[in-house]
Amino acid sequence: MRKVGKMAIWLVAAGALAGVSFAQAQAFVWPQKWSAAKLSEVKRGGTLRASSISDFRTFNPFLAAEAGNIPATMCANAGLVRRDPTTGDWIPYMAESWTVSPNKLDITFKIRKGLKFSDGKPITADDWVMTWRIHTDEKVGSNSRDSFFIDGKPIVVKKIDDYTLRISYPKTDAEAFSVASFCPWPAHVFGPVYQKDGAEGIKKMWTLSEKPENIVSPGPWVLESYTQGERVVLKRNPFFGEWNKDEAGNPLPYLDRYEIRIVKDTNAQLAAFLAAEIDVYAPATVDQISQVRQAIQQGRLDATIKVNASPVASSQFVVFNWNKASDPFKQSLFRSDKFRKAMSHLINRQAVIDLVYGGLGTPMYSSVYPVLTQWLNPKVPKYEYDPKQAVKLLGELGFTRKDKEGYLVNSKGQRIEFTLATNAGNAQREQIAKLFVDEAKKVGVKVNFTPIDFNTLVGQLLSSGPDRPFDAILIGLTGGGLDWPFGSNVVPCKGNLHMWNKSGQCLDPRETQLDALYSRGRTELDFQKRQQIGYQMQEAEAQLVPVLYIAGPNYHPAWNNRIGGEHPDAILSSIWGQRELEMTFIKK
Repeated sequence: MRKVGKMAIWLVAAGALAGVSFAQAQAFVWPQKWSAAKLSEVKRGGTLRASSISDFRTFNPFLAAEAGNIPATMCANAGLVRRDPTTGDWIPYMAESWTVSPNKLDITFKIRKGLKFSDGKPITADDWVMTWRIHTDEKVGSNSRDSFFIDGKPIVVKKIDDYTLRISYPKTDAEAFSVASFCPWPAHVFGPVYQKDGAEGIKKMWTLSEKPENIVSPGPWVLESYTQGERVVLKRNPFFGEWNKDEAGNPLPYLDRYEIRIVKDTNAQLAAFLAAEIDVYAPATVDQISQVRQAIQQGRLDATIKVNASPVASSQFVVFNWNKASDPFKQSLFRSDKFRKAMSHLINRQAVIDLVYGGLGTPMYSSVYPVLTQWLNPKVPKYEYDPKQAVKLLGELGFTRKDKEGYLVNSKGQRIEFTLATNAGNAQREQIAKLFVDEAKKVGVKVNFTPIDFNTLVGQLLSSGPDRPFDAILIGLTGGGLDWPFGSNVVPCKGNLHMWNKSGQCLDPRETQLDALYSRGRTELDFQKRQQIGYQMQEAEAQLVPVLYIAGPNYHPAWNNRIGGEHPDAILSSIWGQRELEMTFIKK
């Protein structure tokens, strides 16, 4: 899953740009320094082949929540602004220029003229305004809604004229430009439905049964076909190339198609890469790396792999459900920080790194990903692997004896027992879960492990109310930002991904504290002060332990040498990925 809510990788605060205006030609020219290839090597046409171990939930951009969803893939980085991966600077993209007001509360964007959707209709200020309106309608349930609010006050997107847009912030915002990077969807498609049928009408649009010709995209890709359980095929949006050019003036993307095969599990993903059936892959274990290297060395596979390019910009974690009104015992247990700390002491992170990732991984103890080094608080408390301490904490909760099956119970005979779910087919998560189950059993905690369909898992995690349908889930988030690495939809108590507690209100004083610190940090434009607030947040997280962070593999991108256009080594990392798809091409 992606940590949406404007948690992409950003490096510069909006405040540093006050009073500055950037101008650029109507066409956006993609710098060749973003690619390791030379312009003379580029070829047009062909299909890039990728894979996913999970099927898709929707084509609706207002309902998608998982990483790698089809709307996000079609849109790519389409937005008013984007990052230059070689510098980290904000640069104009669908906007040709911007101006920041002296009080830093308004940014006025001049939209490039000549932008078109895949159906040939012009992209104008109306599209951003309509997209903002739908995302911020609470009844729609958009996972991006939280991005457009600061302390409950809305960020307002206003049309000045067809090609001028003003975004007004209720307070100074360190993620102001991240907000401005949202993708515009067609007002001429969604607007009439929204005006007539409101949120309910929007939620019925662009289901998986929608005809591909009805899907309209502002980005480089548009849907060509979808076969459930088999593949999605995206084709080049020809209108995108009218304003996206390489340095020689050639339209982008170079590819004709981008195909995503849906495979059973990570083992099938590896097999497909080794058989040269897919072109891009990111092995997560030593065994997977070894198999790729061996195939290359033996001449069975013409590919490139970059081992340990960086830590990953993602997390793996266990989250307990605080909203189980139908089971007061479990609800009380899951809301206890002593219980959650005890469970953290049962996670053998080094064993996960050694056995699951073959030694090529990094442990995690907070929500800040290890790759975001300037944000990591070196003094944050850690509840490391320590079964004896786990037993001590559980004893303090009254679980001092074991039943006839060897599991801990309290004076009422209530056993510590819960179900842990993760997505079936993700071999690494399944292995992590089994390691946890084994460690828990050793001290008398019964964990029933159940792999389930990914979309079902996401549905459970996103559910809200007093009685949600799960005990504990092992899953991951991806994203994270250098401006402010905490999720607008994760930390605030009303956030769509406030996964442990979806009651709609803070239930613990430390949740309230984190909520307040999040707001302080996001509105602080001085980086050093913001960093210190981030340190405070990690310390508060460590006391509350709302999520048990585990570990992540390092980033080992691999690709078949039939494709070119990967990033130069200097920017090849989990932050920027292995390539810009727009600049990727088929070499042979």
